[in-house]
Amino acid sequence: MARQLTPAITPEGSLTRYLQEIRKFPMLKPEEEFMLAKAWTEHGDSDAAHRLVTSHLRLVAKIAMGYRGYGLPVGELISEGNVGMMQAVKRFDPDRGFRLATYAMWWIKASIQEYILRSWSLVKIGTTAAQKKLFFNLRRIKGQIQAIDEGDLHPDQVTEIATRLNVSEDDVVQMNRRMAGSDHSLNAPMRADTEGEWMDWLKDDNAVDQETAYANDEELNNRRALMAEAMKGLNEREQHILNERRLKDSPSTLEDLSKIYHISRERVRQIEVRAFEKLQKAMQTAASEQKSPKIKQR
Repeated sequence: MARQLTPAITPEGSLTRYLQEIRKFPMLKPEEEFMLAKAWTEHGDSDAAHRLVTSHLRLVAKIAMGYRGYGLPVGELISEGNVGMMQAVKRFDPDRGFRLATYAMWWIKASIQEYILRSWSLVKIGTTAAQKKLFFNLRRIKGQIQAIDEGDLHPDQVTEIATRLNVSEDDVVQMNRRMAGSDHSLNAPMRADTEGEWMDWLKDDNAVDQETAYANDEELNNRRALMAEAMKGLNEREQHILNERRLKDSPSTLEDLSKIYHISRERVRQIEVRAFEKLQKAMQTAASEQKSPKIKQR
């Protein structure tokens, strides 16, 4: 499924025109959505997939509008959300009994959030799930508690935010400072009357040589590849539940997932635990198989 399935926001066009254009695509009734999804999953009907995507473009735009506060063009956010929508259609199973919009919301948000993290700052803002959750919720909670002043937060505000998001107070302070600041070039002169640059005064506290840095990157990429491959060993329901419960910035509750799959909360928990154990075992096995050829060569 390619991007050309959806209308595009071009430099010559406008957001208003795009929003008017996507309103031309009708919403689908439940039975119509089910038949189109079956046509796509069972017969690879690209026209059916096209209708499933275009009928949800308004949902993508609505979700993308919620991320306007990060200083990125709304058109780009919508484009990334459309990619997530396409991914959702590719993986959607109509026999699960829930609507495509319910399933697609996670893919749309995940695609937009990853784009924001890649683009929002020259310095990577969040690396862990907790930091990402903090990044995408800090602005909203500050508005709720009326912490709108620039600069550092009051200690009471830091405590409240940390408690709400279940993160450390230090993480709250550091993230607030990062988001309040702007990116500056390290090649900018320190003063107008000197040739010295800020880069000249940087100190490398890690002092990691290139070979070590390269090895670390290789190890990280290898682990990611192992995990991606191991995920293929899980069925679609296990993948979805594991993503929602363990890999999402704001994990879904057992109650939410039990309603989606029409099973008990305890059954959802059992599937989550089993899927995680299967994922661990598959990654350990794959890692062992990678090492065994090296041992044989000695």
